[in-house]
Amino acid sequence: MFKKSLKQPIVWALILIMLLVTGCGAAKKEQLMNASADTSKKKNELILAIGYEPEEGLDPTTGWGRYGSPLFQSTILKRDKDLKIVNDLATGYEVSQDGLIWTIHLRNDVKFSDGHPLTAEDVVYTYETAAKSGSVLDVTVMKSVEALDDYTVKFTLNHPQSTFVSILVSTGIVPKHAHGADYSKNPIGSGPFKLVQWDVGQQMIVEANPEYYGPKSAFKKLTFLFLQEDAAYAAAKAGEVDMAFVLPNVAKQQIPGMHLVIANSVDNRGILFPFVKAGDKTKDGIPIGNDVTADIAIRKAINIAIDRKKLVDGIFEGFGTPAYSVADGMPWYNPETVVQDGDLKQAKQILSDAGWEDINGDGIREKGSLKAQFTLIYQADDASRQSLAIAVSDMIRPLGIHVKVEGKSWDDIAKMMHSNAVLFGWGSYDPLEMYNLYSSKTAGLGWYNTGFYSNPVVDEYMEKALQATSEEEALGYWKKAQWDGTTGFSAKGDAPWAWLVNRQHLYLVRDGLEIGQPKIQPHGHGWPITDNIVEWHWKN
Repeated sequence: MFKKSLKQPIVWALILIMLLVTGCGAAKKEQLMNASADTSKKKNELILAIGYEPEEGLDPTTGWGRYGSPLFQSTILKRDKDLKIVNDLATGYEVSQDGLIWTIHLRNDVKFSDGHPLTAEDVVYTYETAAKSGSVLDVTVMKSVEALDDYTVKFTLNHPQSTFVSILVSTGIVPKHAHGADYSKNPIGSGPFKLVQWDVGQQMIVEANPEYYGPKSAFKKLTFLFLQEDAAYAAAKAGEVDMAFVLPNVAKQQIPGMHLVIANSVDNRGILFPFVKAGDKTKDGIPIGNDVTADIAIRKAINIAIDRKKLVDGIFEGFGTPAYSVADGMPWYNPETVVQDGDLKQAKQILSDAGWEDINGDGIREKGSLKAQFTLIYQADDASRQSLAIAVSDMIRPLGIHVKVEGKSWDDIAKMMHSNAVLFGWGSYDPLEMYNLYSSKTAGLGWYNTGFYSNPVVDEYMEKALQATSEEEALGYWKKAQWDGTTGFSAKGDAPWAWLVNRQHLYLVRDGLEIGQPKIQPHGHGWPITDNIVEWHWKN
């Protein structure tokens, strides 16, 4: 597997781990840890095991960086630690009164890591290429993009969409002169670091980009080790990494020379309910709807009965927060949507008032000939989702609702998700995600709105949010779509989902390494912890 020299950090990490496990005594181990920590404080490089290998590559035109910092590339705009929109490559921008024209003014002092200047032509090329890629990066709202001069870009949209600002935040700019078929493995960008070496399946080595226009990093070299969480934890124990992403089951264990950094997130988990009754099928013949979950009393009772704090404590060792929406803590989140959960008495009353009763004494309520039972599907190879599904099933069983849990592959889930409840994970920096999950226009579209939820009042609010000419103007409409005091897509309204938990992202960090307070992180893809990496430094 390892064909490179033994000088590679990943090999040394594995060797040292084996030595520590098989032979080193406690005193020797502590000595090695202290030596490693002392060395770390003097060096201008870091060794990180903070996430999975970006198997799809490092090309922003096909989606790299959409869940966090692209690291190698710059974006037109970015979000600061308070999630406010601020300039990156841009010096400013204007949106026309009708919301269709976005004019961007660029810095004139930016160069790519190969020394070529970044101009409006590179922005035009990036977005035109992204539009043709057919990837997860959705820029279909863009009608055209053109360079008005070397440092001014004009975007014309097909229709007003306030969330276009999120595309400007998440899309890294690639160089027109150096973007080819191999770019995803050999990126050139204007971000704070540049790629030096990528050993597939092992590690990635990057160095500071001397052409970077922003604050200079205190570190000249970063090595990213591609380790599973258990291996990353072992490497941290061995003193071979300066930072490691770890799971809750080991996060409370003390490691000499390291401390735990907890990052809140909208990396959420929730249950999607089929919203319509059974009987229809997709054009591919896949069944749609479920007569049990189509009853709002079932959905509301489950939302109220679930004890989310117990889920956080029991499954994630307390490292998480109860979830009540897809966007808890984001600027577009409506805190009025929080329901009082863990209330079995109220949940039972909701069911009884709706005509659900256990007539035959088998522990399962009926409504006419319909029994209160359905299947909840989860991703089979995800242990935490399995635990959540089982725990929720146990929590709501006293209501007289029987839930059968089944682990399936994503291929199988795709064939079952319109007629069965599914445990999904979402969470991003883009309010458009709410639209995709709850709009009647996205019903049955890919992985969006698989339950075929529809509410014309919610649709109207979200359309107004999209037609707003600024994010600030849109926020009020996004919040009303969740709950306006009468209706909405939250648990207080139609309850098409039962959101469960937001996972906290956990990092073991070398003592003395200052990384600041990470901003709330998105769903677990990419390396969002590196968002403020130019601010990291060793404490004096």
